[in-house]
Amino acid sequence: MKNILIVPLLLIIFICRSNGENILKDDFTNENEWTYIADNVMGGISDGGVEFNLVDSNVYALLSGNVSTENNGGFIQIRRELKNIDLSKAKSIRVYARGNNEKYYIFLRTTGTILPWQYYSHEFTVNEEYNEFIMPIKDFKKSGTLLAKQVNPKKITSVAIVAYGRDHVAEIYVKELEFIE
Repeated sequence: MKNILIVPLLLIIFICRSNGENILKDDFTNENEWTYIADNVMGGISDGGVEFNLVDSNVYALLSGNVSTENNGGFIQIRRELKNIDLSKAKSIRVYARGNNEKYYIFLRTTGTILPWQYYSHEFTVNEEYNEFIMPIKDFKKSGTLLAKQVNPKKITSVAIVAYGRDHVAEIYVKELEFIE
């Protein structure tokens, strides 16, 4: 009788695993994993910050501020290092976010992004409601000619949520960011 129940149970587990298994899920409960960075590290004048807030037993990260392209600037971001995490099976990044009807980015850095201005990016536009954004890693665009054409998930070293590239007020609330198969 036990064997009859085990087979269907294993089949259900296999089906669930093959439909977007979570490899790394960050729900911002450990805010020490994330670092705020602005373009002032390169002489820019953008300013802002990150807050981690608890609402209805869910934590979210709020990245907000003023992005300015003056003085060769143009970004604010929060970044998480991933150097010791095996992302080799990751196919996509899923983000749950809302905000002020602006365009934001996910930046990936890899072992091949040696210079500070190198990254791979994928854009998404938020509105006032929380939405799910699924971004295939193969669709991330490289920032320059010296980078590999596509991201190798095995070589990802960090992920960032970024307000970038134009003068605007940033306000993005992120509940979850996860790497999935």
